[in-house]
Amino acid sequence: MRPTTLFAVLSCAAALAATASPALAADNGGTPTNSAGGTSSQFSPTEVTGGGAPTTPDTVDPNTPAPQAAHTAVLHGSVAVAPAGAPEAVRLAIAAANHLRHKPYVWGGGHGSFRARGYDCSGSVSYVLHAAGLLSFPEVSGALAHWGVKGEGKWITVYANAGHAFMIIAGLRFDTSGEGQSGPRWRPESRWLRGFHRRHPAGL
Repeated sequence: MRPTTLFAVLSCAAALAATASPALAADNGGTPTNSAGGTSSQFSPTEVTGGGAPTTPDTVDPNTPAPQAAHTAVLHGSVAVAPAGAPEAVRLAIAAANHLRHKPYVWGGGHGSFRARGYDCSGSVSYVLHAAGLLSFPEVSGALAHWGVKGEGKWITVYANAGHAFMIIAGLRFDTSGEGQSGPRWRPESRWLRGFHRRHPAGL
């Protein structure tokens, strides 16, 4: 692992307890693509749900209607359900986040490959963006601070600085830090947003 990447990943682990200061880094797009990119050990976005459009997770009552509020997902226990009419990339992102919700926090997890035993903050954000067709290869938190388009998105916003990264998808926060167990989870409680760059994929 390169020294710069090692430093950024170490900073991400330290940010489980505190927010770090912003930093500059490289850009990795943010416009949906048809290519999953990355190495041969990585997966295509359709592998999150086994192909095709994502389905409602088994842990959600199949009779529960999809939430109707525009741009707002609903959390049922630990599982998020995409709002009716959400774009495909948003539904794929929510399905990918649901897939990671029981994974442990692992320092550097998700950076050597999108397939990992556990994930750190930027590794989990990278996984979700990749599954949605928005990112070609894993990025550290400092790089995510300059990914995509500046500002908050309508559907997806990545919050990142040199020490930590998380995202809000359809109104729900997906983060490795928060109340309860560490690791990539939907976090219903609010958190301090000051000091984070706000980035979003073009059109979302």
